[in-house]
Amino acid sequence: MPAFPWDAALSLGLHRLRWPPAAFWAATPRELARAAGPAPARDPLRRTDLARLLAAFPDG
Repeated sequence: MPAFPWDAALSLGLHRLRWPPAAFWAATPRELARAAGPAPARDPLRRTDLARLLAAFPDG
């Protein structure tokens, strides 16, 4: 099994993401990987769904 890439993980968490050390050390490897990568793809919001949300949460 290859060694965990600590240098890359620390650089990502502390420098690129600007997490404080406590947040970095509290994160799981899966959370760090999710923060490093792109957000999962989602389907675009449909007009009918937008209309339903606007009716449920009016601004006025």
